[in-house]
Amino acid sequence: MTMKEIVGIRHEDKYEMERRVAIVPQHISKLIDSELGFHVQHSQKRIFHDEAFEQAGATIVHSLEQASVVFGVKEMPISFFEEGKTYVFFSHVIKGQSYNMPMLKAMMEKKCQLIDYEKIENSEGKRLIFFGRFAGLAGMINSLWSLGQRLQMKGIETPFTDIRQAHTYQSLQEASEAVSKAGQLIAKNGLPHGVAPVIIGFTGYGNVSKGAQEIANLLPSIEITPEQLLHLDQKNAPRNLIYKVVFKEADISASIEPSSHFDLAHYYAHPEAYRNNFERFIPQMTILMNCMYWDKRYPRIVTKDFLAELFKNGTPKLEVIGDVTCDPDGSIECTHKGTEIEDPVFVYNPHKRSYEMGFEGEGVLVMAVDILPSELPRESSMAFSDALFRYVKAIAVADYQVPFEQLRLPDSIKNALILYQGKLTPNYQYLQKYL
Repeated sequence: MTMKEIVGIRHEDKYEMERRVAIVPQHISKLIDSELGFHVQHSQKRIFHDEAFEQAGATIVHSLEQASVVFGVKEMPISFFEEGKTYVFFSHVIKGQSYNMPMLKAMMEKKCQLIDYEKIENSEGKRLIFFGRFAGLAGMINSLWSLGQRLQMKGIETPFTDIRQAHTYQSLQEASEAVSKAGQLIAKNGLPHGVAPVIIGFTGYGNVSKGAQEIANLLPSIEITPEQLLHLDQKNAPRNLIYKVVFKEADISASIEPSSHFDLAHYYAHPEAYRNNFERFIPQMTILMNCMYWDKRYPRIVTKDFLAELFKNGTPKLEVIGDVTCDPDGSIECTHKGTEIEDPVFVYNPHKRSYEMGFEGEGVLVMAVDILPSELPRESSMAFSDALFRYVKAIAVADYQVPFEQLRLPDSIKNALILYQGKLTPNYQYLQKYL
């Protein structure tokens, strides 16, 4: 190799408040060598300023035309792709998402390579590079803030009122301190009658759920089982405790056949044989944190029909749904869209089946920010870059002219290669039907 391979770092432009970056300056300074150089696209909003990248040895540019491999975070516009280049980002195509099929077609026409972070997995199928924990952290902070604002709108003051939206804090530590302070006031003075006990439910037990629970654990919280929740005497429960409940697949779905027991392997293989089993828990909760993967093969967790029944008999306990997974019309059916950081919440009216942005209105408040990790941009970028760092050089110096079978990449990266020379690779041939 006589010339350096140029790695491009793209400016994020899908969302106004997207401030993350895939590779941080401290890792660029370690990666630059005789084989590798970095061009970083100019950005006025990125959490790490241009000067930090220059100090790390990168060149600040307006165009990435000299880069053969480009790393980003979110989807890239169709006009951005160049012939034969390699792009690494969250493409959101693996479910056949219709809104990103034109992007995938454009990459195929340009004979590009597409590596999707979401599919970089180990041999057991566990994701290796992700923002999930930070989605959970920011989602829980935002949901506690949402609860405080919603109750204040109803004339009820609580320590949650002083918690702010995650992106307004300078760091995760500052946000955590604010939640801890609210927790200390709850432990000392309790919560008002009619609000206590606050019960937070978490669907799932992966990285997103663990991140959300990290924040909830800063409150004076105890964890109970789903069955204990059903038998909790809420009228006589302590007012200075927060109850946490983690729901697994067996709590959320049940076999359609009454005589059949829940079987996790069978559930994943034949989700059509299962129905919703979660609705019995929903009336007991104050906040529902939706933190688990879902696709349309599985039963929904919360339906519009159920919410209509729930609100038919007056205002229920449920105040906030923190839909961290943010699938429009998905597991939380009333999440009609992902919201933006600047306008993060809406109230869904189950009677009218209508939506109103903000904290006011009859119904349940939904927080469904689509890019939650960007509310903690510094910490989330650093953790993501830590995980990606070991693969960057292999991706950058690979020879993408050889036949796919001869392509030398780590297995976890090669298995995440959706397009090679503009064609769907063997693992992703199923996407053809969506094209």
